Amino acid sequence: MAPSGMRAIIVGAGPAGMRAAQTLVAYGVHPVVIDEGDRAGGQIYRRPPAGFVRDADALYGADASKARDLHAMFDSLRDAIDYRPGTLAWNVAGDVLHVVRGGVADALPFDALILATGATDRLLPIAGWTLPGCYSLGGAQVALKAQGCAIGRRVVFMGTGPLLYLVAHQYRKAGVDIAAVLDTSPLSAQLRALPDLAVRPGFLLRGAKFRAGLQAAGVRVENAARPIAIEGDGEVAGVRYRVGDAERHVAADAVAVGFHLRSETQLADLAGCPFAFDEATGQWRPEADRDGRSPRVGVYLAGDGARVLGADAAEAGGRLAALAALADRGIGVDMGEVGRLRRRMATLDRFRRGLATAFPWPADLARAVADDVILCRCESITAGELRETAIAKDAPEMNRTKALSRIGMGRCQGRYCGSAAAEILAQVRGVPVAQVGRLRGQAPVKPLSMGTAKGKES
Repeated sequence: MAPSGMRAIIVGAGPAGMRAAQTLVAYGVHPVVIDEGDRAGGQIYRRPPAGFVRDADALYGADASKARDLHAMFDSLRDAIDYRPGTLAWNVAGDVLHVVRGGVADALPFDALILATGATDRLLPIAGWTLPGCYSLGGAQVALKAQGCAIGRRVVFMGTGPLLYLVAHQYRKAGVDIAAVLDTSPLSAQLRALPDLAVRPGFLLRGAKFRAGLQAAGVRVENAARPIAIEGDGEVAGVRYRVGDAERHVAADAVAVGFHLRSETQLADLAGCPFAFDEATGQWRPEADRDGRSPRVGVYLAGDGARVLGADAAEAGGRLAALAALADRGIGVDMGEVGRLRRRMATLDRFRRGLATAFPWPADLARAVADDVILCRCESITAGELRETAIAKDAPEMNRTKALSRIGMGRCQGRYCGSAAAEILAQVRGVPVAQVGRLRGQAPVKPLSMGTAKGKES
């Protein structure tokens, strides 16, 4: 128990969670850190298993020194925190976080809960996206970082956002044949976003180098690409797409797809945090003040689980959330540091707005998905079935649609189908997408084993 008597829990051990833990420890608080992964680092600084042969420079590129520093810092905290790797946080009820580890459930009361839950790929259905050999961008990156293998011998990267170019670059550096990089965003949008993106010149330059490096290596890089289908008989064989009026085809044995990122918000929803619709990205996100403080007392939001701003912002946001939690419990904090972090976050938020301009969510592609394309992979619901439900059963919003069609009722709880489903429903209803609402989070946020045993309340 901390000198202050403060029971603090951090969910997530990526950049935001690690910095939040460091900050709390510096003020004499000994937090519980819940990590679904087996080793701290999150996605961008994911640690490979023991015995992995690729070094940090190969794994993290220009961020290798940051990764080393963060890993070393967190390792130095081990005696001052209760670190629980391989642990799933699956529910929040009142001021209690419910977790499970090794098949044993536990209930952890808290005074302050810092949710640093990160983000996942934002996807939309494309004909053929259920074929073996089709992966999300994040999944393709995990395969390279955690297993040391590529998803195929000749890979197409398709979608939009910085991750598209980063993962393609990482695969090229690993010696994989890149068939094409197909960006749905027009180059004009990326040029229009330059004034906002320029607030982080180093990051902007790095992205430009990734693209230039791919092109110099002879990789086909195309903007304003409109995917038609991922083709193949039993497995991926290629991608058919359109640029302007020209239809094109590229052969490949694997495809990595992603349309920027979406925040993991289920725990914030279960905790009772209010949400607001972000017009720039077309997504719902939990509300929080500039320090990460939710209107729901005792809950704080940090990192990409609150707003997708990237790893640097996650570190700053983790510190701010921890300082806010301390200040709310009467612990004096360094307001100079708070001010510096707030200014840093303001700059990074401008960069976020630039990313939304440069790499817009292709809502028109979602609304145009053909009726026979599977929309909800968990429940095998097609786009046509959703449209039929919306019309025949007069479903006015997403949760009613879920009840009537089962869309979003599977193990992913709408993480992969929710964005496109909302666009389709809004089009059928003839209303703005914000008006059809969002799928509410349900416990457990990820499946639990039927053999889960009840542990003692901590």
